[in-house]
Amino acid sequence: MSSPSPVTVDSPPPPPAPGPSSSSSGSFGLYNRFQAWRRSLDLPNPGTTENVGKECKGTLLNNLAFDGARADLSKSLSMNPHFNVTHSFNLGSQTAPPSYHFGALFANDKMFMHGNIDHDGNLSARLNQGWSADNVSKLQAQLSTTPGQSFVQLEHDYSGADYSLNAKAVNPSPADLTGIYMGSYLQSITKNLALGVEGMLQRPSPAAAELATAYMAKYTSTNRDWIATAQLQGAGMIQASYWQKLSEKVDVAAELQVIAGQGRRDALATVGARYELRMASFRAQLDSTGKVSAYLEQRFAPTFSFLVSGEIDHFKNAAKVGVGVMIESASMTPEEMGMVSPGQMPMPGMPQP
Repeated sequence: MSSPSPVTVDSPPPPPAPGPSSSSSGSFGLYNRFQAWRRSLDLPNPGTTENVGKECKGTLLNNLAFDGARADLSKSLSMNPHFNVTHSFNLGSQTAPPSYHFGALFANDKMFMHGNIDHDGNLSARLNQGWSADNVSKLQAQLSTTPGQSFVQLEHDYSGADYSLNAKAVNPSPADLTGIYMGSYLQSITKNLALGVEGMLQRPSPAAAELATAYMAKYTSTNRDWIATAQLQGAGMIQASYWQKLSEKVDVAAELQVIAGQGRRDALATVGARYELRMASFRAQLDSTGKVSAYLEQRFAPTFSFLVSGEIDHFKNAAKVGVGVMIESASMTPEEMGMVSPGQMPMPGMPQP
């Protein structure tokens, strides 16, 4: 009689390998689901906080109006990369003395550099460096002969799929951390609405610091034919703007600024319109202080423009008029500038058309 076979007893399974806790794995899972839901919304990038209300500012002529005589002479030295120099003359202004500015501009696919110096030796410079499609670093500097007017500003922009981040430092001091520091965040909530916040820390000295906060909102229509913005600053300042494109050649804008803080109660309302013609651009503007302004840029040729600027202040019974020219010359041939195709270039000895 055979002996019974031995009974095999299974050994207990080995303990599980150490890994992330259930709480952390749950957190990661919740984060991944949130990101998947966020991507499913397909929200657009809202643009940078600096460009909130850019369309309205492009229609109004606050940064374009001038008085007296003005001449801008530019010479293009290269097209790729782009490089040109500019001589600017201003005289006869009621608000500014005669001046001369020399500027140079260089730009390629990733870098933009611009420098300007006037007859008093005041130098300003600007540099934009694009590291990728989403990251841009900026540098602005000014060296002035007037005490207290020189500054340097460092800035970086990051553009996400549906948000934008900006960090900025003005006259930063690594030794005692004095200066002005700003940070902003703009997020698309829906395909039309974006909300943002901006914080500013001022440190004039190591023992003094002041923090201010601003809030902003931007609403863009589905067809992008009108945009409304609003900004609220801690000092009691409210700024709102509205821009609408009426047609391919006409757009209108309105802006309201209200200051209701620190013992001040001021308000300024401005409305304007812009007409883009084939060879001309005309802007008209009216504000609540009684000023009526107009600006005309007439292009007689791609390299020659004539400017006329005018302003009438009805409450002060005053007027300002400015005229100017913009002339651009190139050291390249028309073929190099892309104006004439090689097949259209005249052959040597052939009569000119």
